Amino acid sequence: MMLPTHVIAGMLLAAPLVWIAPEFATVGFAAGALGGLFPDLDMYTGHRKTLHYPVYYSVLAVVALLVAVVAPSTVTVGAALFLLGAALHSFSDVYGGGLELRPWEGTSDRAVYDHYRRRWIAPRGRIPYDGSYQDLALATGLSLPLLYLVDGTLRQVVIASLLVAIVYTVLRRYLAELTARIIPLLPPALTPHLPERYNESDDR
Repeated sequence: MMLPTHVIAGMLLAAPLVWIAPEFATVGFAAGALGGLFPDLDMYTGHRKTLHYPVYYSVLAVVALLVAVVAPSTVTVGAALFLLGAALHSFSDVYGGGLELRPWEGTSDRAVYDHYRRRWIAPRGRIPYDGSYQDLALATGLSLPLLYLVDGTLRQVVIASLLVAIVYTVLRRYLAELTARIIPLLPPALTPHLPERYNESDDR
């Protein structure tokens, strides 16, 4: 799934706070968004392996959530929502496409690395690939309750995420083709430092 979908999904995890503990809702929404974003900071350094931990994030999130229930504060609630957002991100990537440059071709058997079992989890393909129209539909659907629940800066974050999602969806396939054409033009010394999917040969 694309990054805007993860950010919006992470924010939505904090929705119950609006009714349960409204004093922590703002920090919860912000922490959920950051948690949804965080795993993709490994985009160019071992994507879906370096910062994707579906098992460990989940275990830590459960512990953090229990701490937040027992001793609620901006720190404990923020930590719990951040970890929940990161766990959701790591798990949901399994239900998207693989890691290849053109994931709509379905040639990769790698979705997310499971550090606990020390193996790659294969993509399930419920969302065909990041930036697909199904992905955009999911991001849009998840954003609707948020647009009702939040205002101010948080609403701007949701709207900005949706706009990025729309632009990315429209350009997704073109960006892959552009990348495939640019990579061969780069100095050979840079090739080892590129993500593995960028080193796919362009024989189309």
